[in-house]
Amino acid sequence: MSTITYLKEVPVMKYIFGIVLLLAGLTILFTTNLLFGAIFSVLGFGLALRDGSQINLENKTYRTLKSIFGIHFGKWKPCPEFEYVSVFKTKESQRVNVVTATTTFTNEIIVLNLFYHRNKHITFYKTDNKDDAFKVAEHFKLALNIDILDATESESKWL
Repeated sequence: MSTITYLKEVPVMKYIFGIVLLLAGLTILFTTNLLFGAIFSVLGFGLALRDGSQINLENKTYRTLKSIFGIHFGKWKPCPEFEYVSVFKTKESQRVNVVTATTTFTNEIIVLNLFYHRNKHITFYKTDNKDDAFKVAEHFKLALNIDILDATESESKWL
């Protein structure tokens, strides 16, 4: 596996709703009302769009990307000289706005950051599965010849 891809998970219902809105918007766009068709299409596109990142281990390049229907968009950049990969727990919040109400969902996730030059980092991978996080970190360790910092517990340790 020479390219590692991370795509943020989108709830299934949100993704389905986005596709339905997109298809309805395109139908309206081409049959009746240009303005409403464009609005529904843009809303549907936004709901179905996924954020993520990729790293190409052969070319030593990376990119942050947007993905829809398996098509990835983003500009490749050269990888800096990575020093280590950090695996740590954090909380991620997602705000949902409806016409008259707003709510925020918070969940615990595990994040992989690739650190380079003077504590700069690239957040590369997010998951809620600790085993999965360490599997990806181990792949980075082998592919990039770097160490792993396990910061998932109160006491950090090098692996």
